[in-house]
Amino acid sequence: MRILCTNDDGYLSAGIGVLARAASTLGSVTVVAPDREQSASSSSLTLHYPLRARRARDGAWMVDGTPTDCVILAVNELLPERPEVCVSGVNHGSNMGEDVLYSGTVAAAMEATVMGIPAIALSYCGPFPEELEGFEELVSAVLRTLLRRDAFPQDTLFNVNLPPLPPTDIRGIRVTSLGRRRYADSITRASDPSGKEYFWIGGGSVKWRGVPDSDFQAIADGFVSVTPLHLDLTNYGLLEDIRSWDLTL
Repeated sequence: MRILCTNDDGYLSAGIGVLARAASTLGSVTVVAPDREQSASSSSLTLHYPLRARRARDGAWMVDGTPTDCVILAVNELLPERPEVCVSGVNHGSNMGEDVLYSGTVAAAMEATVMGIPAIALSYCGPFPEELEGFEELVSAVLRTLLRRDAFPQDTLFNVNLPPLPPTDIRGIRVTSLGRRRYADSITRASDPSGKEYFWIGGGSVKWRGVPDSDFQAIADGFVSVTPLHLDLTNYGLLEDIRSWDLTL
């Protein structure tokens, strides 16, 4: 199996090392990842300046672009053969609920899905990425479980979140829906040393809500969360209702 491995934390991150080692038990792995931190880049494309890619000493490709750039370059230019699977992560931090709209980790897997390549995004919900050391066997088992089917779901990627527990304490896998979150006091407003005002998005605490099978609830209960995400964002349940509105210009 030819496996493309990418992320949004950069090619030197602890998470991509764990993922590449885990994936290597399933096939031949090529790493194509950003050369620097690209978190929260979502599906951003680099359109206004040229991209550069170079090889690291370990053979990984470093791209001075976004995770989506990495997948596009890997599939179309850098890899000698089209990958059969794309794995993205392991992200340093959770990607649950609305996080999937902003996440570069999920976006890389989504781009592979757009290109018809089965894809899995993985994230670690703990605050310390160094805790990922020793997760190779667990990650390999998760990948093997999701990829052993005869047919991968069409236009769908799997969003996987790992609970912040030692691998031996994880209770299993739950198939989940996306939860919802509310950021409380999420913008920090302060002044820099020169007295100039600045704003910092993402501070404060997070409060989750959702149905019992939500991703955040699985993590809180000590399970690996696996959420199938579909490319089609259409709300089909509302189509006929909205057509009845008789929208006109």
